[in-house]
Formats: sequence, structure tokens, C-alpha cells
Amino acid sequence: MPQDHTLRLDQARPGDHLGTSAWLLIDQARIDQFAAATSDPDPMHVNPEWCARESPFRTTIAFGFLTLSLLTHLSHQALGWDSSTGADDGGYGLNYGFDRVRLVEPVPVNSRIRAHFTLIERREVRPGEVRNKFGVTVEIEGRERPALVAEWLGLWVTGPGHRRIEAKQGG
Repeated sequence: MPQDHTLRLDQARPGDHLGTSAWLLIDQARIDQFAAATSDPDPMHVNPEWCARESPFRTTIAFGFLTLSLLTHLSHQALGWDSSTGADDGGYGLNYGFDRVRLVEPVPVNSRIRAHFTLIERREVRPGEVRNKFGVTVEIEGRERPALVAEWLGLWVTGPGHRRIEAKQGG
């Protein structure tokens, strides 16, 4: 459920604030699970004792790619995505990539983050395929600088777009 869902995407105009997610705790268990999933045992992220001695942060920090990977979860909250619809009864989203990503500030373990979403651009690229560009800022609770800023691209697919993609896949 969105925390601050201000507009439906199909009613938004470029520059409109679309919503803000709920706060999400970034604890050591989440960081360790990401390390295991990506086969990256970097001590800056997974070894609190090493960090206390060697890291300039004196504590473990989240992987930047962990923060980035949480955008889908945070967007579902902020934008109120309904994942139960299909191509012919609402549509579905596909990740299309990023025009820009900056990891501005590290996220210390046990910090909470939330994301703010703004519509930058919406353009129909083909019938049944609308490309949206979102401005995203991931805030760290109690910190002045954000963890991440990005321009994220998503493709909203409905009936004709779905059938075109399906045909390309041999379905």
C-alpha cells in the first residue's frame, strides 16, 4: 500500500510528484542476503568487525546495487502498482533501464530509506507500449544527502504491445 500516493500515473504530467514509499529498514540480514545472492563477500558490507577497524564509515554499509535493486519494491508502494492485472485488463510494467544513476551517499546498516518518485516524461513508443521516465530520489532517514538519485525508465504494456512482445518470443 502506498504511503503517499498522490496521483495515478495515467493522470500525471511531467513534473508531477507521483508518490513516496514507506520507510524500509536496511539491516545486516538484508545486506548479507544480497551478498550471498550476488556472490560478493566484500567486508565493507558483511564484516562489522573489519569495518570497525578499517572502514571510514566504522560500520557496514549497504551495497549500492542493493539500494538500486529495491526500487521496484519501493515503487510498488509509492505508485500503487497492481500486479494482478494482465495485458488486456490494465497492463503490466517492464523495467527498461536507466538514463542516469548516481549513488550519492552510503546507507549505513540499520538505516531506513524511502523513495520519492516524480514523472519526468511519458511517451507512447508503439500502440500498447508507453515508456515512462521517473525521477527517483532515495532518502536516508536523518541524513541530508540522498543515498541515490536516478532517472528510471519503465515500459507500460497493454494488449497490442503484449501481443507484439509475445510474437517476438515465439509464443
